Amino acid sequence: MVRVGCLGGGQLGRMLALAGRPLGLSFTFLEPQPDSSAGQVGSQLQGAYDDPGRLRELAESSDLVTFEFESVPERAATELAGRCPVFPPPRALAVAQDRLREKEIFARLGIPSAPYHPVAGPADLPPALEAVPPPARLKTRTLGYDGHGQVRVDGLESLRRAFEAVQAVPSILEREQHFSRELSVLGVRSGRGELAFYPLTENHHEGSVLRLSVAPAPRLEATLQRRAEEICAAVMEELEYVGVMAIELFDQEGELVANEIAPRVHNSGHWTIEGAVTSQFENHLRAGLGWPLGETSARGRSVMLNILGELPPAPGVLAVPGSHLHLYGKEPRAGRKLGHVTVSPAPDWGGVMALGRLPGIRVPPAATAG
Repeated sequence: MVRVGCLGGGQLGRMLALAGRPLGLSFTFLEPQPDSSAGQVGSQLQGAYDDPGRLRELAESSDLVTFEFESVPERAATELAGRCPVFPPPRALAVAQDRLREKEIFARLGIPSAPYHPVAGPADLPPALEAVPPPARLKTRTLGYDGHGQVRVDGLESLRRAFEAVQAVPSILEREQHFSRELSVLGVRSGRGELAFYPLTENHHEGSVLRLSVAPAPRLEATLQRRAEEICAAVMEELEYVGVMAIELFDQEGELVANEIAPRVHNSGHWTIEGAVTSQFENHLRAGLGWPLGETSARGRSVMLNILGELPPAPGVLAVPGSHLHLYGKEPRAGRKLGHVTVSPAPDWGGVMALGRLPGIRVPPAATAG
């Protein structure tokens, strides 16, 4: 049996294990919190991600190691890579953790992204505002996710207040983007350079948190899909990437602008469990193991809805035709991601709206069936 280690024990690790166990894989998770979501379906080592003893134990109990979110310390992945194979490569983790390094890679590869200016200290504020006129957002270079670490800016005084609000840490000032919709592309690359891509996904957020995804994205033209694949392929080749990568994109009247890299399986790809021939989780593992990649085509239109804060009644979810309920084994609390529902193949929009009336599930007003 192949032993897979994982830095992080959240729901993404849980779904990796659920995809890998039918393939004969076992899983060990290094996670600081007890009774983790992933630990319920595998073995758990409780400890800090950079604990040398725990890292040694993880390496000794694993044939290869991955990570399930990009906030784990890059030095932990690098240390593990000296003991056993690690995928994706630690360099990808380091890039995704730093907005400036992301921007530099996009620029080097000729991938459009929002105009920006680095901010290292107070002296950089006036020139940054001159280079990037408002409306703009000050974003911390590191530890920014789900809307954290960013403040809207409309002038020099608000920029100064924003810099104080983020504790004067290294940041970038980024031009605020106007777009018709947010999309994500999921690609997978093996160590041999084999590439595969899932259909583009349209994402709807509220309060900077993903609420609903539709895949394949409505009004999806072949040229848009092809351009998204080119962007993702270029980044993966640059990083000598192995595994699944997601890139968040803005659709600006048919032109794609790159926003962020996620070097891991991604919330917007949860629909692939039921909605694609091979899920993102299985393909991530196949890539790391050097196995042939699975088919990524969609079985039809899928809608994925996140469950936040409170649990809906299972019978109410399952009453909607085509619905599939995934709970993460977490105790409810305000704002916590507790699970998701995939409707695949998606029924008429009325079924999705019925799910949106259940506790913990919401359909943003901007979401449409397409």
